[in-house]
Amino acid sequence: MTKILEIDGLQTHFHTEAGVVRALNGVNLSVERGETVGLVGETGSGKSVTAKSVMQLIPSPPGEIVDGSIRFRGENVLEKSPSEIRAIRGSDIAMVFQDPSTSLNPVYTIRNQMIEVITTNRGVSKPEAEDIAHETLEEVEMPRPEGVLKSYPHELSGGMKQRVMIAMELACDPELIIADEPTTALDVTIEKKVLSIFSKLVEEHNLSVLWITHDLGVVAQFCDRVGVMYAGEIVEFGTVRDIFHRPTHPYTRELLKTIPNVANPKDSLGVIEGSVPNLVNPPSGCRFHPRCPDAEERCRSENPPKIRGADQHESSCLVHEVTDTDHSSSEGNSGGE
Repeated sequence: MTKILEIDGLQTHFHTEAGVVRALNGVNLSVERGETVGLVGETGSGKSVTAKSVMQLIPSPPGEIVDGSIRFRGENVLEKSPSEIRAIRGSDIAMVFQDPSTSLNPVYTIRNQMIEVITTNRGVSKPEAEDIAHETLEEVEMPRPEGVLKSYPHELSGGMKQRVMIAMELACDPELIIADEPTTALDVTIEKKVLSIFSKLVEEHNLSVLWITHDLGVVAQFCDRVGVMYAGEIVEFGTVRDIFHRPTHPYTRELLKTIPNVANPKDSLGVIEGSVPNLVNPPSGCRFHPRCPDAEERCRSENPPKIRGADQHESSCLVHEVTDTDHSSSEGNSGGE
């Protein structure tokens, strides 16, 4: 398969009065053409900073990308001019944010906003843009698309606004969509509907997706491969089967314990003791060692190797390693649950 997105050694810092926040510390990640890669972790782990770094939306000051590369279709976007980035953003790489209300202008109708985005990114006439807007709203199963086009954002529900945003990005015909927790603000029923629509669109349009979420249930349902992120680093990367059935990194194992047991709802939820470290002064050695149940003395001083985010199962841990047995087991049981 062809890699459409390759992140290599990415370091993004924020300069604050308290010091330099090392939000991303050598992130490596890849997304193949036509696949969905999930990025999971606690709040503050660096998921959204990774997305905004790819989109070149890091506010400067206080933020800056200090090292690494971000390659889209083989070209390093960090070497491109602002005008070249604007040409890529929206038309080639689209982003769906968590709260659609912050992305829609309250004083313009949905029609005006969709037409402006489509004409800007696809270079078509306004009548053509309106036809595309109507078609994409139908694709996202929006009820009464003509009425929605005439509406203002405040007249729509949260789920309808999120469908508008998905339709708006889809109308620009991107190759890669970055979805930053797009269903978090929705109730469970609407979330399920939006996920179903998104999954259908990804398959029909052969889209590549980087799906950022804290919801492991969504990852299990929707993603092909998963990167587990902690304190600005990806600590484990693998297929959904590897991550859920053969987790290697202690953080991944602890994270999976926090998933409610549907079969036995009386079981208590797992809790990861401690909190995400202060990235102005992160722990030495492995950043997870202060919270890790398996930490050894060497974990306090030795840095585990940065994983590359390739196809195989990888873990950035000094104590637990991915073994050949894990790989053969994964291959031998690939035929379903």
